[in-house]
Amino acid sequence: MKRIFLNLKIAVRSLLNFKLRTSLAILGVFLGTFSLIVVSNLSDSLMIKTEKEAENFGKNLLIVRSGVVRKMGTSTRLMSEATTLTIEDAQAVVLGSRFISDVSASGNKLFPVRYENTVLKSILVVGVPPNYPAIRNFPVAEGRFISPEDDRTLNKVAVIGTKVAERLFGKEDPIGKHVLISRVPCQVIGIMQEKGVDISGVDQDNQIFVPLNTYLRRFVNKDYINSISVQVTDEQFLLPARTQIEEILRLRHKIKSSQNDDFTVIDLKDVMALKTQAMSMIKVLGRVSAVVSFLIGGLGILSIMILIVNERKVEIGIRRAVGSRKRDIVLQFLLEASFISFSGGTVGVLLSSVASILIFWFAKLPFTLSPAGHLISFLASITVGILAGIYPSQKAIRIQPVDVIKA
Repeated sequence: MKRIFLNLKIAVRSLLNFKLRTSLAILGVFLGTFSLIVVSNLSDSLMIKTEKEAENFGKNLLIVRSGVVRKMGTSTRLMSEATTLTIEDAQAVVLGSRFISDVSASGNKLFPVRYENTVLKSILVVGVPPNYPAIRNFPVAEGRFISPEDDRTLNKVAVIGTKVAERLFGKEDPIGKHVLISRVPCQVIGIMQEKGVDISGVDQDNQIFVPLNTYLRRFVNKDYINSISVQVTDEQFLLPARTQIEEILRLRHKIKSSQNDDFTVIDLKDVMALKTQAMSMIKVLGRVSAVVSFLIGGLGILSIMILIVNERKVEIGIRRAVGSRKRDIVLQFLLEASFISFSGGTVGVLLSSVASILIFWFAKLPFTLSPAGHLISFLASITVGILAGIYPSQKAIRIQPVDVIKA
């Protein structure tokens, strides 16, 4: 141990003679470690967030959307809308497939909402049946949800999201109060549980839910709906259920084999897969940048170690002359190179952990630190130092005492 500490002391003294180059070499290793750990932590956190979003949207869920929907990157976008999707279609789907346990038809449109002197210009008003909370895994926090009686008798009642409640009522209790949705006064009967943004990008807390039949007759005066949420009995039946839905709706809409569908069936697993692919790409790019940083750091260590060897030829020759073994010289320079990479790796691990925590805090992402990412990054930094020190150490042991005397 004494020899190791002595060699370490010599290493620190030598490196302090080349402060700028040493700092740049440490910086390269630090950036490699930092980027690798931060990207690993963020990727794991975003993966957890995506899985939670999928669960929040509903279990084993397919969404039938009227019109043509295209996948744009990691999201979906409505390209053209149709007016052919109806409540009867939803009933035909649940009756026509043994893979489907329940359906929930819905329509939605942006309306201005007012309470006393507070006006919200564009709030998404969604007409839904009573079974909507069960299918979409979206329970009520206060009050109650829409009842079958509300839907049947076209009651003018509303269940509001938490953000709508906060923006309209502040700290006032909304239950029992009346809000004006467009020109229709509705009594608030409940507040939904806080949910956040779903996998399709819709803020579920900034919505108002009204009975589906009330929405169709009193708000839009139309017979068609925007979408159908379809709950499949088991995850393994998502694909056959999707096929049956398409067959049923094509038959009901009298779509010929040569014609395109006027609806789109969206599997949330596909949307989640797109997001996962995007995150995987980010992870790969992060690893590439980490490798580049490690290479730069390794080259920095290599250059400074070669410089140190050239500067210390006399010292090396004297040590060889008084009996130092080759392995002692090799150990000395490997220790010095490893010290540089160890310093950069240690600082990188510490600061990347702090940076990850701050990102999670400000971005409101799930907190997770990747032990594997930390370990791999730290080992990579040490490996870079050892590899970068091999050539200079071999160059050092080729120095002979007689060559130093001649010089």
